[in-house]
Amino acid sequence: MRKPRSLRTRLVVSSVVLIAVVAAVISTVTTIALHSYLFSQLDTQLSDVARRATGPGPPGLDKPPRAADLRFLTMGGQPVGTMGAVVPDGGGGDVQRGGISVQSETAAGEPRVDAQQLTREQTDALERVPLDGEPHSVDVPHAGGYRVTSHPFDGGTLLVGLPTAQVEDTLSTLVVVEVCVSAAGLVAAGIAGATSVRMALRPLRRMARTAKRVSELPLHQGEVVLRERVPERDTDPRTEVGQVGAALNRMLGHVGSALAARYESEMRVRRFVADASHELRTPLASIRGYAELTHRGSEPVGPDTRHALARIESESARMTGLVEDLLLLARLDTGRPLDTRTFDLSPLVVDAVSDAGAAGPGHRWRLDLPQEPALVRGDAPRLQQVLVNLLANARTHTPEGTMVTARVRRAAEGGGVVVRVEDDGPGIPRQTLPRIFERFARGDPSRSRAHGSTGLGLAIVRAVVTAHGGEVSVTSAPGRTVFTVHLPAPECEPPSLEGHSPVRGDDSPSRAPG
Repeated sequence: MRKPRSLRTRLVVSSVVLIAVVAAVISTVTTIALHSYLFSQLDTQLSDVARRATGPGPPGLDKPPRAADLRFLTMGGQPVGTMGAVVPDGGGGDVQRGGISVQSETAAGEPRVDAQQLTREQTDALERVPLDGEPHSVDVPHAGGYRVTSHPFDGGTLLVGLPTAQVEDTLSTLVVVEVCVSAAGLVAAGIAGATSVRMALRPLRRMARTAKRVSELPLHQGEVVLRERVPERDTDPRTEVGQVGAALNRMLGHVGSALAARYESEMRVRRFVADASHELRTPLASIRGYAELTHRGSEPVGPDTRHALARIESESARMTGLVEDLLLLARLDTGRPLDTRTFDLSPLVVDAVSDAGAAGPGHRWRLDLPQEPALVRGDAPRLQQVLVNLLANARTHTPEGTMVTARVRRAAEGGGVVVRVEDDGPGIPRQTLPRIFERFARGDPSRSRAHGSTGLGLAIVRAVVTAHGGEVSVTSAPGRTVFTVHLPAPECEPPSLEGHSPVRGDDSPSRAPG
């Protein structure tokens, strides 16, 4: 695909092309005008020579210089190279005699003009000239271009020709001069145009740099202070560029106000969620406690009551988990600092797979750990929750018998650790993938088992990983779904790793206890 040219290039090229067209038109008109003028002069001179050749001779001569003698060729009054030919009456248009004046020297070395007889080829060329008294252009062999006219006299018609070499040389010189001047003018116009356009586009370039800096700001999340503005000198309303700069500044002001309002609204919602989650923990704990106390009482309870109490206890436990997830997300959103330290991630993976194997004995669980320590820097309980949520997601949304693999590797580029949780289940619906990490996002009901999830597990995964400066992604197809977590490398090595050596196997799959 052809790369588009910049605005500066297009303006300079357009200006140079326009100047080139104007120069071409002026040069063409000048050349045509000079061509007409010079040939008009030549035709006038040709007519004068023909009249003198066929007119009476000067007084005192015994015999006038008749045209039939071609004596006018050597008498002067016309340029060297003048051509003459006689066509007698009744001769069928054939040339009887013809000659051309040539420059020669006398015995004393003085210049003189002689008449040289025309060749047969040259007389044949002259015989093709119409005898209408008008000047015609003829290409005479071995003599070049001529303007030839006819003039009658007693006994025939005289053909007189003058060479056009001088006129053609003048026109050729003019064309060369016009080309050179036009080329020099175009080069100068290109340099001057590039300089002027560069200076005229400086405000636009400054606006482009401002827009680029704004586009690089993280406007999609968190508090955004939009201080970038177009410089005051580029906002003059009297110019088109200044109007664009002023409009861009007004737009940036509106965007900054909208982002500030959005952030304030988000913070109010987050504070409300955090406060509500915190306040709900106590009554939920009380409901569960009273339900358990009723189960342990000595008073007889009917089956319906026992079922109702069991459902109250179950739903209160589920609601407690939801409240805890909301509280964790609210704390992460507010940027509450993590309890970070450098540790080996492999033992956390082993523990998480062991717990998942106990919770889902119908699945097949596999570990794939490196031989060397997988060092990361972060909050161990939070990263443990990431692993638990990913494994629980695989257990909840895949049928029994599915193979789930937890794999840990050192990142090939940039350092850090990569954790992958892979299963060979039915996959995630394509329409769900773009919003899989959103809060309260639910997949297709066919992927759920007995109960649907709250939709906060993967949102917590992304929030915790992002808080650690990492990235999480997912790829899915029928038969293979992979969640990938990339955690950055620690800035410094820990002084000691005692008590953190994981249970490592080789590259072959190993079933975790459970």
